[in-house]
Amino acid sequence: MGRIVAIVGRPNVGKSTLFNRLVGERKAIVDDMSGVTRDRHYGKAEWIGYEFTVIDTGGYVQHSDDVFESAIRDQVKIAIEEADVMLFMVDVTTGITDLDSDFAALLRKSKKPALVVANKVDNNERIVDTAEFYSFGLGEVFPLCSISGAGTGELLDEVVERLRALPPTAAEETLTDVPKVAIVGKPNVGKSSLVNALLGEDRNIVTPIAGTTRDTIHTHYKAYGHEYLLIDTAGIRKKGKVTEDIEFYSVIRAIKAIEECDVCVLLIDATQGIESQDLNLFHQAEKNGKGIVVLVNKWDLMEKETNSAKTYEETIKRKTAPFTDYPVLFVSALEKQRIYKAMETIGAVYTNLSKKINTHQLNEVMLPIILATPPPAYKGKYIKIKYITQLRTKVPSFAFFCNLPQYFKDPYKRFLENKLRENFDFSGTPLRIFFRKK
Repeated sequence: MGRIVAIVGRPNVGKSTLFNRLVGERKAIVDDMSGVTRDRHYGKAEWIGYEFTVIDTGGYVQHSDDVFESAIRDQVKIAIEEADVMLFMVDVTTGITDLDSDFAALLRKSKKPALVVANKVDNNERIVDTAEFYSFGLGEVFPLCSISGAGTGELLDEVVERLRALPPTAAEETLTDVPKVAIVGKPNVGKSSLVNALLGEDRNIVTPIAGTTRDTIHTHYKAYGHEYLLIDTAGIRKKGKVTEDIEFYSVIRAIKAIEECDVCVLLIDATQGIESQDLNLFHQAEKNGKGIVVLVNKWDLMEKETNSAKTYEETIKRKTAPFTDYPVLFVSALEKQRIYKAMETIGAVYTNLSKKINTHQLNEVMLPIILATPPPAYKGKYIKIKYITQLRTKVPSFAFFCNLPQYFKDPYKRFLENKLRENFDFSGTPLRIFFRKK
C-alpha cells in the first residue's frame, strides 16, 4: 500500500542528493546555494520488493531569506502530519545548528517514526563526529554519504522495517471491493464543486467514512448504478492553517490520494490548460499503475470553434506522450455537464484495469502480428517470441517469452503495447510488458 517517506532538514544538508539516489533519477537541480532545489520532488523508491513514495521537502521554499526559515518550518510541520516516516537529515561537517534543534523538537513531539541521517560521512573520523546527533533523543543515527551512496542500504532496511510495522490506512480498512476513485488536480480547479455535484440531489447513500482528523475524506458514492469510494483531496483545511504553503500541501495530499486509489481522475482547468504540476500528477499515477481519466473542467467558459475539443485533447495527449490511450472528457462541475458520462467512463477504466485476457486468445491475436513485424535482429542474432501470457498482477502486465530477452529495445516494446491496445480495450490503463526467457 502506498506509504510516504519525507526527507526533511535545513537547506544544504544534501536532501536532494539523497532523494535522487533513492528514486534513481537526477531530477533535482543540485547546487550549493541555499534554496536552489526547485524541481518537483516526489518519486517512487523500491527496496527489497517494497515500494514507497519519497518526498523531498526542500523544493518548496519559494521566498526570500527573511521568510525562508519560517517557510521551511511550515513544510516540516506539513511533512510530519502527512508522511509515514521522516528522514531527518543533518550535516556532520557543520554539527548541530539552531534550526536542526528546532526540527528535532518538532519530530520528538510528533511521535511519528523519524530516522536521523548524518550526511557527508566519507571517512572514519567523521563517523565518530556523528555521535553528537544522539543528543536529539531520536534514537539511532544513520551515517551516510549521499554522493557516493555509502550507508544507504542500512538506512533503507530500517525505513522498510518501520513502514511494514505501520497499522493499515483508512482506505485499506474500508470497502475493499468497491473501486477507489481519487480526484486530484491543482488548487482551485473545481475539485470540491465536482464532488458536490456528484453527491448533490441524486444521492442515494452518502456515508462519510471517518479518517483521522484532516485526513483525506472517503465518501461512499452510489448512484446511477455505480458505486465508488471517492477519495476527495479538496477543501479540508482548518481555518488557522491557511498560512502554510498551499501548493506543497496540495501536492502531498494528491500523492497520498493517488497511492490509495484504483482510478485517478485528473481535473484540469480548461482556461489554463495542462501545466507542469498536472503532468507531474499524471506521471505519478501512471508510474503507480493506476487507471487514469482526465476531466477538463470549466469547459462552459471556453469559446468554442467546430473542433476545439478535439484540438484541446490532442494538445493534452502530446504533452503526456508516450502514454496517450486514456479518456479525456470535457465537463462543467457547476453546470453539471457530462458528469454522469464521467462516472460511466471511470467505471469502464476500472473494468479495463482488472481485465484478464486468456492465453489462447492473446497468442491467437498477437503471434501473427509479431510474425508480420518481427523484432529487429541485434548483432546478427534473430529474436523469436514463442508465446505470450498475462501475469496475475494488479496492473495489466504481459510476459513475452523469447530466446533473447536482453536484446529488446524500447521502440519494439512500444509497438507491442500499441498492438495490445488496438486489439484489446485497455483505455485509461498503463500496461507493463516483460520479456522472459522461455
